[in-house]
Amino acid sequence: MELELPLEAVLETLSTGEIGVSGQFVWGSNHTFLVEVGSTLGRLQAVYKPAEGEQPLWDFPAHSLARREVAAYLVSEALGWELVPPTVLRSDGPGGGGSLQLYLPADPERHYFTFEPAEKQRLRPAALLDILINNADRKAGHILLSPDGQLWLIDHGVCFHEDYKLRTVIWDFAGEPIPAALLAAVEQFRSRLDAGRGLQAQLAPLLSKAEIGALKVRTDRLLAERQFPHPGSDRPFPWPLV
Repeated sequence: MELELPLEAVLETLSTGEIGVSGQFVWGSNHTFLVEVGSTLGRLQAVYKPAEGEQPLWDFPAHSLARREVAAYLVSEALGWELVPPTVLRSDGPGGGGSLQLYLPADPERHYFTFEPAEKQRLRPAALLDILINNADRKAGHILLSPDGQLWLIDHGVCFHEDYKLRTVIWDFAGEPIPAALLAAVEQFRSRLDAGRGLQAQLAPLLSKAEIGALKVRTDRLLAERQFPHPGSDRPFPWPLV
């Protein structure tokens, strides 16, 4: 769907606008709020996830999930796929520092398990994004369609671990060759990860050096194999699935 404001204005408003809490999402283990953000450029709704509201995980550093949400947006944009809604990090949220992601309306009943076969065929970029960011929790409900049919991916707090943790419902393309246009996008993305490039500087405050290094390794492996991987033997699916 087209954004009501230009992307630059959306990012500026998310980054600097005044935040007011409208409500709280009650599902999920971490604190998540619906907020209104206003600036001289306009007003918009956003999803606010304060780092202090994150439940501790044994395998991810404490208070790091909000930064991973932002990193996933940056990777999606660097690939040119625009799959993740605009997301920024705010240090001055009403509940402390956290991620702020543009809220986009979507029917919660329309997700991976309710998609038509033709709609699932559109998920190749989503599957590749999850491989690259090592998404440990791609549930069906994290794959949404806006009213005009735009595909959106949300909830990327448990991504970018340096150990293999890919858990996703999207295994439709396992073993298939990656289309040339998608491979070209991944190749360009890899070049932007080289030292001294802007993308690495953007990711540096969000991920550890080891995590950025692992992202490079996953990208190189994908480019070398040039096909969608098969599920791993250790828990290839998230739980719950939706």
